[in-house]
Amino acid sequence: MTSENNMLDQVDHIVVVMLENRSFDHMLGYLYADQNNVSPLGHPFEGLTGEESNPDGKGYNVKVFKIPSDQHPYYWPGSDPGEGYYNTNSQLFSYYKTPKAGTEATNQGFITDFAYTLQWQRKDNEKKPNSWQIVEGTEPGDIMGMYTPELLPVLSGLAKSYAVCDHWYCSVPTETLPNRAFVHMATSLGRLNDHDKKYNANTIFNLLEDAKQTWSIDGYEDDPILTRESLQALPANPVYGTFGNFDSFKQAASSGKLASYIFLTPEFGSKGNSQHPNYDVAKGEQYLFDLYQTLRNSPSWDKTLLIITYDEHGGTYDHVAPPENAAQPKDCPDNDGFNFQRFGVRVPTVLVSPLIEAGTVFRVPQPDTDLKGSTSSATPFDHTSILATVEKRFGLPSLTDRDAAAPDVGAVLTLATPRNDYPLEGVTPPKSEGPPTLEGNGSWGQADHLQNAEAELTSQLSLKGDYHSRYKTDYKSEEEAKQYSRDRYHRYYKS
Repeated sequence: MTSENNMLDQVDHIVVVMLENRSFDHMLGYLYADQNNVSPLGHPFEGLTGEESNPDGKGYNVKVFKIPSDQHPYYWPGSDPGEGYYNTNSQLFSYYKTPKAGTEATNQGFITDFAYTLQWQRKDNEKKPNSWQIVEGTEPGDIMGMYTPELLPVLSGLAKSYAVCDHWYCSVPTETLPNRAFVHMATSLGRLNDHDKKYNANTIFNLLEDAKQTWSIDGYEDDPILTRESLQALPANPVYGTFGNFDSFKQAASSGKLASYIFLTPEFGSKGNSQHPNYDVAKGEQYLFDLYQTLRNSPSWDKTLLIITYDEHGGTYDHVAPPENAAQPKDCPDNDGFNFQRFGVRVPTVLVSPLIEAGTVFRVPQPDTDLKGSTSSATPFDHTSILATVEKRFGLPSLTDRDAAAPDVGAVLTLATPRNDYPLEGVTPPKSEGPPTLEGNGSWGQADHLQNAEAELTSQLSLKGDYHSRYKTDYKSEEEAKQYSRDRYHRYYKS
């Protein structure tokens, strides 16, 4: 559903939270399954029918299935699936190399790619115990397990009570940092992996600062803000921008002092709430619940638009082939045969505002209505639609050709009078039973690649009297990585 009306001028605060590594089908595919994939407003919904399947490489097809509620559901799919560019090619095209132009994605390689990933993770664990956290009994076919609305009452409740975008794609078919770069800069500077962690290009925050519009980048608790450390062009001494955490965000909301644009980062690591596989998804549900409650109780609620999204699919299954009509930014040269004109896999995106009608399914209409993503189709929503929305609302220029071509989400706002209902009344965020047993007597709590990225970035902060950072690439525990990063981060910015 879309509308010709655009009421973005009724919104003074755009809040974005970007969680980690989940596909649309994996989190929301069953949202309207009981209504034959049609919302209460009669909007068609590109969800699961239950007949979608993948070959297991042994002569059998495994259909999608509902994650069993009695088998540690919040730690599914049991290990961290492959999420890089080669993995994504393998999942979409059943071969890891860049496909020839015009090759249609079949999305039939998710099980075989997960099998490959599990194989090398288990070999790593044999050489070095605890290299990977693999839940006991994890099988390649588990990648076809999908969450139900009952397991995710907060995300699903918000999706049903406001708007769900069933054709929102991550910006590039690869892992975390390039996609997070796109949401801030409308480019990844041609990068397709997480190896390079610093990005030096103009950001949406620079545009806001130049336009004298307030902005905020908020991490979680006392952790370093990955966004702050990776974006090298951020204003060094902002006048209109701030850096904070979830507590400072809540204080700003309760006092009616929300910035014009706020970007929120969750807590990374297995004890955090980012929902990165295979961490506790229930903690992310609690985080979203707290975020919604904070905004719903704010005096700024009637003027606020919340965008909940995920940076990339993280190797989890989705049945829709990504479109190939993305605008290639001029500073994204072809890389490994990839021209940045194919979007990444669909990710869950939910739009929340009292100006949105409950039951909305929001997408860009396609000329042929088949939504197959042909090159003649209209440009769909991707992460740079967030930039397009902020730019349109606050009169900012585009950053690259990508956000210039991206549709904004203003048409989702269709109500002249803000709603005053409370759709999550009676909803209780789920709690997991605690971490399940890992293979080979493994233990939870190793530092993950994003925590190591934070450590690497903070090691490069110049501290007085600090002649070497003692940074190492592989911390034994989350606590060790956190302590190192927090210490350097706070010493640097307090000095």
